[in-house]
This record gives sequence, C-alpha cells and structure tokens, in this order.
Amino acid sequence: MTEDRIRREQLEAELRGLKDVLDVARAVVSTLDLDAVLQNILSHAMDFVGVPAGSIALYDKKSNRLTLHAHKGLSKNFVGRDRWTITKGGLSYKMLHEGRLFIVDDTQNAEYFNNPLAIAEGIRSIICVPLAVGKDIVGALYLDDFEPRKFSELNVDTLLILGSFAALSIKNARLHQQMQQLACTDGLTGLYNHRQFKEFFSRELSRARRHRKNLSLIMFDVDDFKKFNDTYGHPVGDRVLQMVAELLPQILRQGDILCRYGGEEFIAILPETCLEKAVAVAERVRLAVETGSRELLAAQAQTGVTVSVGVATYPKDGESVESLLMCVDKLLYRAKSCGKNRVYYD
Repeated sequence: MTEDRIRREQLEAELRGLKDVLDVARAVVSTLDLDAVLQNILSHAMDFVGVPAGSIALYDKKSNRLTLHAHKGLSKNFVGRDRWTITKGGLSYKMLHEGRLFIVDDTQNAEYFNNPLAIAEGIRSIICVPLAVGKDIVGALYLDDFEPRKFSELNVDTLLILGSFAALSIKNARLHQQMQQLACTDGLTGLYNHRQFKEFFSRELSRARRHRKNLSLIMFDVDDFKKFNDTYGHPVGDRVLQMVAELLPQILRQGDILCRYGGEEFIAILPETCLEKAVAVAERVRLAVETGSRELLAAQAQTGVTVSVGVATYPKDGESVESLLMCVDKLLYRAKSCGKNRVYYD
C-alpha cells in the first residue's frame, strides 16, 4: 500500500469521524428527549468504531448505581438487568474512579473484567468511555465486540468527543427535568402544586366520563393550623405540613394523585373509586394523622394535629371540575363546623 493511499484512507476516516460528531451535535440540540439522544449517540459511536453491540448507562453517585438508557445488538437476557451497583475492581469501577477511557482488547485476558453477564453474552473486546461534565462522571458508553480486536488512536479521540456530547445531553436533560419538577411541585412538601392539580383533575375527570367510571376527590385541611403556628412557630408549622405530606402517600394507592392545594389544605384524586371506598381511605388518613402526628412532632410540640376531611364523587356530587370542587370544599367546611377531626360526605 502506497504512502498516498494510506494518507487518503486516514483522511477519509477522519472525515467520517467529523461527520459523526456533527450529526451527534445536531441531535443534541434538536431535542430534550434524553433516551432518543443517547440512542443516536450510541448508534453513531458503534458505526464509527465498527462494533456490533453497545450500550449507554447513567451513573447515580448517591446510590453508586448505573442504569441502562440505550442499547443495541445485545440479548434480552443481558439488557434485562437494566440497573446494577458498581462493584470494586471491575471495569466500570476503574473507569469511574480513574475518570478515563478503558480498552479491553480481549476480555479473557483482562484481570479487571469480571462481569459474568458480559462473559455469558460472549463479549470479547470492549471500550468503556466515561461520560463526564468537568470532573463529574454522569454515565458510561460501552462499545462491544464478540471477537478480540485492537482499536486505533483515531477511534479513541473521536469517542471522547462523542462522550462529551453524551454527557452534555445528560446534563441538559436533567436540568430540564429539574425545571419541570420545580414548576409543578410545591417547594415545602414536594407534592404537586395547585396548578398541576388542576391539570391532573381535568384529565382524570375526562377519562372518568369517557369510560363511565367513578372518580373521587378527598380534601384535607389541618385543624387549627394558625393557632398551632402561633404557639410553636412557623418552622414547626412547616414540619406539620411536611409530616402530612409524608403520611398521606402511605395510605393512598399508587395510582392516586396527591397535591398541596394551598396553605394547610391538601387534595387527593382517586381514579375509578366510588364514594364508599373513598370515605374509607379518608378515614384511614384522618386516623393516621391523629395518631402519627403525636409521635412525629413529640420533640417539637406538646401535641399532635388533626385534619378535617371532605369527600366528593363523580358523577354523584357533580359532573364538572367546578361543581365537584365546590362540593368537596363545602363538605370539608361542614366537617370543620361539626367539630373538626372528622370525615364529611353526602
């Protein structure tokens, strides 16, 4: 092979690498769908290096876990384990702790390659690329071959650039997710806020009409909250609201939607739930707050708190958002006027 031909092939390879980088850059700025971007980056990286399989996993430092977000060319058995804890001494551990790219030309000869699933998959060579924003590693790109092989220096340089794009995508998607979370949740309790409740309620009521199902609303109000605040101070009052927000999800079902309605009021949407079942849930919540708050607030206050509760159900108590909200609010205040710490319904 002549020197000119070798040089021409090197230039062609460099151009292919630049094209892949530009294609990935376009994908990164075109969408905030993280999994779609990561799948795009993975496909370009695999094509560039010329491997039949690969994956991208995101790293959570707190739990010391990697979670699979994109994959290609791997068996169902292999990708079925979509979350795993980093174990000391393995390839991912070395990549995370040393913050550099690792290449295994032959997994059978690498002391630090001890993944039984990968061995069973038949993976014989692998590149592990850290996805880093500054010094913070947010994930890993794995490129796999089922034969031992050598990887060129050009491959490595381009993969590091692709890894940087992947890390930037992860950072942007996480920031977007955090902003969305802040926009729809209450800062004190972490529950959905009033605006988000309205969206959820409108959606669930439309669904109940369409499928001719019941839908129940439960509204909770902390009794004598102003007096409690004045007696023990606002920090303890805030703790009361956080405590209620912690207790309620333990009783509600997974499909129920809990929101902070405003002030000391909370509201829960119970899809496909009749009045009788909703009242039973409301009573369990009332008892849980009455008994649990004494223990949870013992170090901060001499007494616990109670809640008054109103329960309304579609279509019995109303057929629109406005009529149901008016009804449940009226029932709540009837519970208060009848002595508080009780559930009221028609």
